[in-house]
Amino acid sequence: MDTSANRPRLAVIFGGRSSEHGVSCLTAREVIAAIDTDRYDVQPVGITRDGTWVRENLEWAELVPGQLPEVRGELPPFAWEDLRGYDAVFPLLHGPWGEDGTVQGLFEMADVRYVGAGVLASAVSMDKPFTKTVFSAAGLPQLPYVTVLPWQWKGERDRVEARIRALGLPVFVKPARAGSSSGVTMVDTWEALDGAVNKARDFDPKVIVEAGAKGKRELECAVIQGPDGKPVASVVGEITVAQDSAHEFYDFEAKYLDGTSSNVAPADVPETLSERIRTYAVQAFEAVGCEGLARVDFFLTDDGLVINEINTMPGFTPFSMFPVLWQASGVSYPELVERLIQLAIERETGLR
Repeated sequence: MDTSANRPRLAVIFGGRSSEHGVSCLTAREVIAAIDTDRYDVQPVGITRDGTWVRENLEWAELVPGQLPEVRGELPPFAWEDLRGYDAVFPLLHGPWGEDGTVQGLFEMADVRYVGAGVLASAVSMDKPFTKTVFSAAGLPQLPYVTVLPWQWKGERDRVEARIRALGLPVFVKPARAGSSSGVTMVDTWEALDGAVNKARDFDPKVIVEAGAKGKRELECAVIQGPDGKPVASVVGEITVAQDSAHEFYDFEAKYLDGTSSNVAPADVPETLSERIRTYAVQAFEAVGCEGLARVDFFLTDDGLVINEINTMPGFTPFSMFPVLWQASGVSYPELVERLIQLAIERETGLR
């Protein structure tokens, strides 16, 4: 007997137009497998790289080693208006056109409940320079940086380069609104700056250049709202990249493709530092007005602790840092997925 009428309807959206399309698909593959389909009527919804919405199914092809999955454009179409018939949406979209407030605005206009941050928090957290402005106002320590707008790089190159050179070497050149280290270059000679900026501009016309840090360790903390809405921080974890790898930093290939990075949770740090990171993580979550979940990233440098960024829809495979941190905090992967779905179903629509 079909019992779907008695189950909450849940749409899981993934893929999208950003450079993180494949990461989103990988995340969705694992999240859907963890959802109790006896409890929820689940509809996977894929967005192709060109923005077409399709009805995916619960069965997936085997993964090819070293490759990320993609949404299949030949599947039946899905009309976004149909989301109004669902009790909640789980948007597992990473990067622009998904994690940046665009699809969240669509949900808000349609009065659809959904997992994760709202329009403002998503937009601010996706745009690294704006995130840094908010963090600065909240008193959170950061590395120096320079924002490079398209017209400045074209019309005021000398002035912009002078500001960047004042940061000292090395610097990290990044697209302002991309994730998973897409388009990121570490620059250790000024002759390489132009090429690094152009590479970043392939992903986003707006670029951010950040000062490098000596003795850097990459530490991360996950945050989730409790049933009362109060954000709670996980244990602290650390990202490590194998010393014999070809990666100078934690880039896209190290994260997802060649297995040279590791997630360590809990991290080997003093308890006082761990508590400070957990406190900063909650402060960052509240500063941007986040909801649902986030992962907050830090650098421990020779000069002290600095906050790097906040990710409002972090990677969500069982081996990604966000669920690994919660596993180390006593919350299993299926329990974590269930908590986020329940938060979405119980949240109010409209202004909150």
